[in-house]
Amino acid sequence: MSRLSRRKFILNAGATTVGALVLNSCSQSTPTTSASPAGSPAPAANVTGADAPEVTTAKLGFIALTDAVPLIVAKEKGLFAKYGMPDVEVAKQASWGATRDNIVLGSAGGGIDGAHILSPFPYQISTGKVTDGNKVPMYILARLNTNGQGIQLANTYKELKIGTDSSALKEAFAKQKAEGKDIKIAMTFPGGTHDLWIRYWLAAGGINPDTDVSLIVVPPAQMVANVKVGGMEAFCVGEPWPLQTVNQDVGVGAITTGEFWKDHPEKSFAMRAEWVDKNPKATKALLMAVQEAQVWCDKAENVKEMCDILAKREWLKVPVEDILDRSSGKFDFGNRTLDNPSLKQKYWSDAASYPFKSHDLWFLTEHERWGMLPEGVDKKQLIDAVNREDLWQEAAKAIGQEAAIPKSTSRGVETFFDGVKFDPENPTAYLNALKIKKA
Repeated sequence: MSRLSRRKFILNAGATTVGALVLNSCSQSTPTTSASPAGSPAPAANVTGADAPEVTTAKLGFIALTDAVPLIVAKEKGLFAKYGMPDVEVAKQASWGATRDNIVLGSAGGGIDGAHILSPFPYQISTGKVTDGNKVPMYILARLNTNGQGIQLANTYKELKIGTDSSALKEAFAKQKAEGKDIKIAMTFPGGTHDLWIRYWLAAGGINPDTDVSLIVVPPAQMVANVKVGGMEAFCVGEPWPLQTVNQDVGVGAITTGEFWKDHPEKSFAMRAEWVDKNPKATKALLMAVQEAQVWCDKAENVKEMCDILAKREWLKVPVEDILDRSSGKFDFGNRTLDNPSLKQKYWSDAASYPFKSHDLWFLTEHERWGMLPEGVDKKQLIDAVNREDLWQEAAKAIGQEAAIPKSTSRGVETFFDGVKFDPENPTAYLNALKIKKA
């Protein structure tokens, strides 16, 4: 599919749909440029002449979550500069709604060119689902991580010892609703990964997320404060906020999402398609820097330094103790503990960085399940237009990681904690087998 045909397909895909604008999802942010790279800059690669990027800068957004670390490390370690882009800005966004708004603006309009982003988000923006019908074509260039999110409960439910099985909450929630209480469950953006994880988890326990509870939007960095004042009964968010909830004794963990679906896809690195098509060499440079950062982040000897970087004021602005344990695979949920490094957030190992198209198909199938997919969308064609695994492969070869390229764009059949399987060759069978879905 050519550059022009990709963008044309995206612009024509689906019906024009106005997205639901909910609490805190629309706030604008003022991008904050990162500090100078720490330590010695990476030695410059040979990026002169024909290999030189078309531009030396790009404006990239991030949310204060540990899975933004590949972009942060690429900046701090001078990897963007190494590949000929010393002026890249990595700018903190106040919420996923602000990320969306700034992507729509683009850097020319005072916004951003790309971002650390919820993996389904580029599809929602490309189809206009969450942008008042204003379709802004985007490309997914890489997955930034797998695993590393958490579902948390208020201390009210501590003694229930809830884990992957949420069914005990059905009676508890029903009792409180009968007494007139609104059962608020928070996630970070409608249709985003956190929304889909908590919807699936609730539904697997017999709780309808659309009728039995009230799903609300709260930005990641505000989750702990909101549960502290009784603003919600449960929430799903990425680290470090689940661990901080336990460390501040304001809630307990139900699961880390690797227990939900081991090595599940999470955030992506995505950019406006227009910027990528205009700057193919600069795009490759950005990807090479991000991939190299992911390799660095997944080395055990770098974990402490990685966490120290993340804890800085300009990045997450949290105590390093809220990051370190779970970055090593040690989980304290407040009422149980788990030591399992295979469930920690991964950035490169086990193909964590590869943007498998089968995973994007699962996200879109879940959107279909919950009535979030615009009518008339051909999921396969949309994925082919948005997912740029070809660019990932090109960059991986350039940094000597050709062996990391999977043999297939599908990771095959995926199995969830409740035994349900998703076969990307037959998503309709998966969808039909689910008991709770949008009527």
